[in-house]
Amino acid sequence: MPARRPLTLWLNTRRGTSMATTSWLVVGLGNPGPSYAHNRHNAGFMVADVLAARMGGRFKRHRSRAEVIEGRLGDHRVVLAKPRCYMNESGGPVAALRDFFKVPPDRLIVVHDELDIPYGAIRLKQGGGDNGHNGLRSISKSLGSRAYLRVRFGIGRPPGRMDAAAFVLRDFSAAERKELAVNVERAADAAETLIQAGLAAAQNSFHATT
Repeated sequence: MPARRPLTLWLNTRRGTSMATTSWLVVGLGNPGPSYAHNRHNAGFMVADVLAARMGGRFKRHRSRAEVIEGRLGDHRVVLAKPRCYMNESGGPVAALRDFFKVPPDRLIVVHDELDIPYGAIRLKQGGGDNGHNGLRSISKSLGSRAYLRVRFGIGRPPGRMDAAAFVLRDFSAAERKELAVNVERAADAAETLIQAGLAAAQNSFHATT
């Protein structure tokens, strides 16, 4: 099987070498620290790490209480961020980043885990409720808007009567880990497609395949 061609390279080949001036802010959600690193709730951080590798950068501390990389994905300038706070406090850093980089809501992408989507499925949307997700609730409150874009990484519902809060703070199961790297890469592809081609095109590509 031929090696996977990076999406950024494919898009640059398709679109030429011209660079757009539009800035995007992509925020992966999670909880900081090694004890949370492999939790389901940290899927957003995992996707951000893949995007960081594609951008060829390293996260640096920013005064917004976030770790940040500034660079490019395909044709676009992108600020990639991971808040340095617990999930339920994500709104403060995201609002600070929005204000600092002057990013409008339709150029803000939040990548997060989603209980109501089957494991391995990727869904994209703009606006809507928080569905009980504390990170989204905090962001919507701090921004005063729900109009930002979301890349939703499906983790499925907890088994039996397990509490959802306990489920998201557990590591992915052994069976899930077999496909985790592939699923994280696909979520990163979805974020790139959203930036390069827009919401409708990204939904058509990723909703049809999972």
